[in-house]
Amino acid sequence: MVAFGKKLKERQIEEWQGYYINYKLMKKKVRQYAQQIQVGSQDRRHVLKEFSRMLDNQIEKIVLFLLEQQGILASRISKLGEVHAEILQQPDISKISELREKYRAVAADLLKLLNFVELNAIGLRKILKKFDKRFGYRFTDHYVSTRANHPYSQLQQVFKHVGLGAVVGSISRNLADLQDHQGSYLSIYDQPSVSFQDPVIESVKAAVDRLTHSTSFLQFLGQHALIMQEDLPSPAEDHVDDEEYHSMSLYLNLANTFLYMVNTYIIVPTADNYALSLGAAATVCGVVIGAMAVAQVFSSVYFSAWSNKSYFRPLVFSSIVLLLGNALYALAYDLNSIAILLIGRVFCGLGSARAVNRRYISDCVPLKIRMQASAGFVSASALGMACGPALAGFLQTNFKIYKITFNANTLPGWVMAIAWFIYLIVLWFTFKEPSRETEEKNVPKETSTGAVESESLESGLVQPLLLTSEKQQRDEDDDEDEEYDGSDEASEDSHNVAPSIGSAYRLLTPSVKVQLLIYFMLKYAMEILLSESSVITTYYFNWSTSSVAIFLACLGLTVLPVNIVVGSYISNMFEDRQILLASEIMVCIGILLSFHVIGPYTVPQYVLSAFITFVFAEVLEGVNLSLLSRVMSSRLSRGTYNGGLLSTEAGTLARVVADATITLAGYLGESRLLNVTLIPSLLIGVSSIMATCYTYNSLY
Repeated sequence: MVAFGKKLKERQIEEWQGYYINYKLMKKKVRQYAQQIQVGSQDRRHVLKEFSRMLDNQIEKIVLFLLEQQGILASRISKLGEVHAEILQQPDISKISELREKYRAVAADLLKLLNFVELNAIGLRKILKKFDKRFGYRFTDHYVSTRANHPYSQLQQVFKHVGLGAVVGSISRNLADLQDHQGSYLSIYDQPSVSFQDPVIESVKAAVDRLTHSTSFLQFLGQHALIMQEDLPSPAEDHVDDEEYHSMSLYLNLANTFLYMVNTYIIVPTADNYALSLGAAATVCGVVIGAMAVAQVFSSVYFSAWSNKSYFRPLVFSSIVLLLGNALYALAYDLNSIAILLIGRVFCGLGSARAVNRRYISDCVPLKIRMQASAGFVSASALGMACGPALAGFLQTNFKIYKITFNANTLPGWVMAIAWFIYLIVLWFTFKEPSRETEEKNVPKETSTGAVESESLESGLVQPLLLTSEKQQRDEDDDEDEEYDGSDEASEDSHNVAPSIGSAYRLLTPSVKVQLLIYFMLKYAMEILLSESSVITTYYFNWSTSSVAIFLACLGLTVLPVNIVVGSYISNMFEDRQILLASEIMVCIGILLSFHVIGPYTVPQYVLSAFITFVFAEVLEGVNLSLLSRVMSSRLSRGTYNGGLLSTEAGTLARVVADATITLAGYLGESRLLNVTLIPSLLIGVSSIMATCYTYNSLY
């Protein structure tokens, strides 16, 4: 592990030395600003203005040199192109070989230029992060968004790298043309499926991939997954070997995610009727649904710890427990026992292996497809959320086999028990346990931890400056204390991880607590909406189970389209902070519209308010997790008690409290259930808006 300042000095090309970011000077300035503000000799606004000007000057220096070097490379390629045209007229093997080597020399110089961009991007991002931590600002978001969106943006000149992409394409095409493909000359443009392999081109492509790894949509989905991505790692630092990667094991983890979400929501349309059939009140459905969440509070911890040693055994255990839990849930009807019903749901919660699923993607999937896998994780969750209620709508039958009843109440349990049994069989014979030796080399950046952020760029704009893979490191005064491992962020020693949930909580800064409050609020609001939907719609509109199932399925189907719109368009037009605040306000508006104040309560009012609440809660979740990853302590980036676990626990506790609220409010009567459960949602929502405004007010 090497200090970044030292690493930057070692990797600099000597003749380009004056064009790199002056990291040492910028770091010194940050310390000076901190001292000046502390003694009151400088105004904060003046510091922001002066620091912005310094950054602009540094970026301009990098940009002008980059453009100059691109021109030199383009000129060399143009001259080689003239020679290439002559050789094609009179082919000569020796001249073709010589020309190929010259193109490779240009590619090698291009690789140096890409490394130049990468080092400067890392340096700029580290300085921005250091400034944020010193002054408690979210200055980075403001600086990057204002510079990147300007029509004369120099940031885009550096990081959009259209010119560099054109150079890569030209070199690749010409080298491919010079390669003899069984007597014919193939163009990479005419035959995109033909893979041209040349070591130097592969190295160049790997460097480009580190800058433009995935699309904004995949990035936005990845934020929901809370899976950590490496920050600009080189191929040598991606310790997941393609040969060791087992695609079937990844699919099994995604299948586990899908089935668990189906399992969670398949009972929602019928939980109230099931409670009534066992002699309990309809509002006991809150306890029935929430029992799974209560157990998940504990299962998240032991699965997070277990995944440090194995992936296969936790998944097997999860499948068995979920199989038993669903069987007990179904048998409770014939046993006429609400206790067995609740025990079955607790077992289902104890089988929640989502921490293992995240961990597997983070540690065992190659970097080049990790963001796609993260997006797959979120897509599987969204699809399961939609399929659960929809499947319940189809299970409307009633028959007996050997005194065992199969009806709308019990069939969800039996169907899921069979599904988990089939999954267990497939898992047992096809899952491949990854090598732990590989993971020890690839220091886990913790799977269940927070927030996948990709190195992606929108239209090529590199995210390193947006703190994409935020594993916050401690901001030390001396360069020697600031470690750099080649992927820009130093992994903390094992003794620095949080040893307990209490110590992890004490590491939370006020801004992190605000983000967790927002996460709690949105999960609370969503759980209230979903869990009481069957009771509310039956009381006010006399909906059938099938109608409730269709309604909930439609809500679930909005997740991916909303993410497409936000991830591909809205996130490019507004800052995360603005989207966050606007989404919070819209969630509160949806809650307000849900209240039954005067007159009859109508279907359009309920459906419209439900969609507003649910859709903007989904938007809020993605943006909130993105911001949460940027302010999380590096000591919470890995270990059992990590940032992802804290986020999961906050969301799970919100579901528990929401389901308990529904059950307690039921004692006041179904006529008051809606308004009584909405009041806490509104109060928490308003509190989160106030906390958000207070937290971000210091910067703006």
